[in-house]
Amino acid sequence: MENLFTFGKIDSDDLAFRFSRRYVAEPNRGYGSGAHEILAGIAFGKAWREVAAAVFGGQGSLGNGGAMRAAPIGVFFAHDLEETSAAARRSAMVTHSHPEGQVGAEAVALAAALAARARHTERPEPKAFLESVINPLPQSEVRRGLEKALTMPANTPVEDVVSLLGNGSRITAQDTVPAALWVCSLFLHDYEEALWRIVTLGGDIDTNAAIVGGVVAAFTGEAGIPSSWLAARESLPNLSIG
Repeated sequence: MENLFTFGKIDSDDLAFRFSRRYVAEPNRGYGSGAHEILAGIAFGKAWREVAAAVFGGQGSLGNGGAMRAAPIGVFFAHDLEETSAAARRSAMVTHSHPEGQVGAEAVALAAALAARARHTERPEPKAFLESVINPLPQSEVRRGLEKALTMPANTPVEDVVSLLGNGSRITAQDTVPAALWVCSLFLHDYEEALWRIVTLGGDIDTNAAIVGGVVAAFTGEAGIPSSWLAARESLPNLSIG
């Protein structure tokens, strides 16, 4: 959000700098091994494109971290879905140079943009919501997972959801985003129920919940979040603009 409010867009160079600065200040915030390597490298003066491309044997990260942080981008660019996709990719590529990691971020940002657009109209039907997310996406494992989600009813047993869509236990975008957005499609109107439902899938719970919470809040607004949850949350950092 600092980056967006400063530039009115995602500036990848500045974003890499901000990520590395936050990492140095609080390195024990639960970063994955790839993120440690990338952000430490940037902090020590390496080019983000170089270190992002070098991890995981040179294939780059296809993890779910880019998707985890993408929902605010969708809200910011809800008026322009093409820019939503492009900005999400620019945000993700700083740490996730693998295409799957970037498509995961794109899918979440699009979902948040569509949720924000629907906020003052009416809740979209689950299948229509997912189809609107899927249509702009390139062919990818993330897209194929979302296409599977189209056929899954709301009462699908937890073990079947995890088997077919994943739950983030592999820490990849394609193992995380389909299940998270499936839950969003079903409970876009109910922040609390959406969070409880995604938690029941297990796996990478905090990432899953960050995605679901970001997308669903784009539809419900702050009023949809239980007041007791707002009171209990960690304080938000002050935005450093400029």
